[in-house]
Amino acid sequence: MLNHSQMQQLQAIAIAAGNAIMSVYRTQDFNVELKADQTPVTQADLLSHQVINRNLQRYFPQWPVLSEESVVAWEQRKEWQQFWLVDPLDGTKEFIKRNGEFTVNIALIDKGEAVAGVVYVPVTGECYCGCKGLGSWKIIKDQVSSLTASAPSRRNTPVIVSSRSHVTPGLQDFLATLQNFELLEVGSSLKLCLLAEGRADLYPRLGDTSWWDIAAGQAVLEHAGGKLLRYDGGEPLRYNQTAQLTNPWFIACSADWLLDSEVMSGETE
Repeated sequence: MLNHSQMQQLQAIAIAAGNAIMSVYRTQDFNVELKADQTPVTQADLLSHQVINRNLQRYFPQWPVLSEESVVAWEQRKEWQQFWLVDPLDGTKEFIKRNGEFTVNIALIDKGEAVAGVVYVPVTGECYCGCKGLGSWKIIKDQVSSLTASAPSRRNTPVIVSSRSHVTPGLQDFLATLQNFELLEVGSSLKLCLLAEGRADLYPRLGDTSWWDIAAGQAVLEHAGGKLLRYDGGEPLRYNQTAQLTNPWFIACSADWLLDSEVMSGETE
């Protein structure tokens, strides 16, 4: 869907948005407000949204934008075949805590599929990219390395990543079915990037997420060889199929830990 040059442009947009975020992050203090759904928003969210929206319209005017900070009504977007799906600042709670675990997420959706995505980590400068036909890669300090969602040697004890700020009863029930694992709490879409790097094995998200939380990381993971599948049957997660902007429960996994049908169907005891 995108070529190397277009992916480089997308990376540059994400970095510019990250710079806008850091201009707020470095200040002594910043205001935190609550949106109608009671989720926090800061000036950094809004600045990042402005940078991304302006540049996507400049460089990719053929595709509309759906962002956490500019939701488009279902009647307008239900016929969209291709569009940008954006979270200008994923992990606002981590931003507020100043722990560095927040990202910029930009994904291109084609007929429901996340065909390309960039996840940028402003604090570390790491940029994770994935694109259908091109694979997945990580860039840091101009050094590029390919991503393979496979551990150098398969671990006997799986590393399971979970949200640092959103622990759900569904996750607790899932973990209760396992005997041996290492749990790693991580903020934002970094969880999916750790799977794409082969540094973690499973990410069971048995609770609510919004489209823009997941799509870019899904593109990075899937094009590195991993999977992100619905918990209620094992189908790939898809977007803009309904008016609702929330995802169903899902499980993501590295290439080494493809889940059996019992786990994927939610039939564990």
